[in-house]
Amino acid sequence: MEKKEYAVLAVIALATVAVGVFTTSQPLSTFFVESTREFLTTTAAMAWITWWALVVGFAIAGGVEAWTSDEKVSDLLEGHGLREIGYGSLFGFVSSSCSYSAIATAKNLFKKGGSAAATIGAFMFASTNLVIEIGAVIWILLGWQFLLADIVGGFILIGMMAFAFTYLVPDDVVEQARENVRDDGERTVQDPVCGMEVNPDDADHSIEHDGETYYFCSESCKESFDPEEANTTIREQATSMSGWKALADKQWKEWGMLWDEIAIGFVFAGLIAGFIPEQVWTTVFSGATFGLPVYVFWTAVVGALIGVATFVCSVGNVPFGAVLFSNGLPFGSVLSYIYADLIVPPIMDAYRDYYGTKFAALLSGMIFVAAVLTGIIIHFVFLGMGFIPDPSSVQIAEIKIEMNYKMVLNVLATGLFLFLYWLHASESAGSGEGEHAHMAD
Repeated sequence: MEKKEYAVLAVIALATVAVGVFTTSQPLSTFFVESTREFLTTTAAMAWITWWALVVGFAIAGGVEAWTSDEKVSDLLEGHGLREIGYGSLFGFVSSSCSYSAIATAKNLFKKGGSAAATIGAFMFASTNLVIEIGAVIWILLGWQFLLADIVGGFILIGMMAFAFTYLVPDDVVEQARENVRDDGERTVQDPVCGMEVNPDDADHSIEHDGETYYFCSESCKESFDPEEANTTIREQATSMSGWKALADKQWKEWGMLWDEIAIGFVFAGLIAGFIPEQVWTTVFSGATFGLPVYVFWTAVVGALIGVATFVCSVGNVPFGAVLFSNGLPFGSVLSYIYADLIVPPIMDAYRDYYGTKFAALLSGMIFVAAVLTGIIIHFVFLGMGFIPDPSSVQIAEIKIEMNYKMVLNVLATGLFLFLYWLHASESAGSGEGEHAHMAD
């Protein structure tokens, strides 16, 4: 995140505290002491509850990315039928959980010829909202009902996006967006070790092997690359030290992209839980005054707007979503909030840079409408099935660190995290990854 984004979040945090100050019925000294205590314990509790899931989720994602090749992915995404949408969703599911990485990868797949429906509609959304990490955190903090809703709603939203790209957005607008991407003037390849995009014309480090040129971002990546291991099988990667170093490098890159947003999600969840008095929530979410459908509709819109305003993406959204649900935001509206992570202001600005203003406006509007409609649909479907959980079941108040299964999982996860960090930092383990560098024409 950039400095201006941190500044905006700081303003939101101060506004949160100010709302508490002006609405509390307690003496200010008591309010600050009790609110600060609840803020700290809630933040720490959420981090403790989810730590093992984050470590395991990033490790699995790193293994998938390091041990498999995506060289022909764009060829499988050229159409907008069920097959291509399914492939886009699958590749998104096993891809990065970082929203910024997701939009960049989707742009490259679209640039290489993938359809807007399969790349921007299916892949981009699935790689942010249907990945293992976010699913694990949703299950832990919000419950299995929310996890099921996230998956079902995710496919509904992907279907809406695919339908809109196929039947509503004019073909000339889509092709103009593709031309805008192709005219960005930068030819790039992927470093086969760390995955970084580099310009081959400016790259100082390269290797030629069997008629193919591999480009690297640094001397260390070049030295750690073994071209003989580039085509090893997943089994060989999983049973070699170089394969595990490749996994460690990939998962550490994911941590590097997401740690601040995850931390911000926990901090904001703690701030909201600690400093916003209960009477504020009961006033805002006062119930279905004009009937349940109207209530769910406007709160879904509010949820999506909160998702846009908070600047937080992907996994970092879930802790804040748990606090919103526990304080009265309806079930489906929480999903609308989570799904809006692809239209935070920095990402909408990236859409404009990638695709042009017109397509960026259409895309952002489509995501917002789809997030709201999906939340409404899921709410009433799950209400009809009796699957909406009690808000009191949300895990935001666990304070004690006890000798139980969570302690065991967190200890094991910490051991795994330290081992992978050691591999990542080690220069002697080598790195053989199942990926090639390919021209981003």
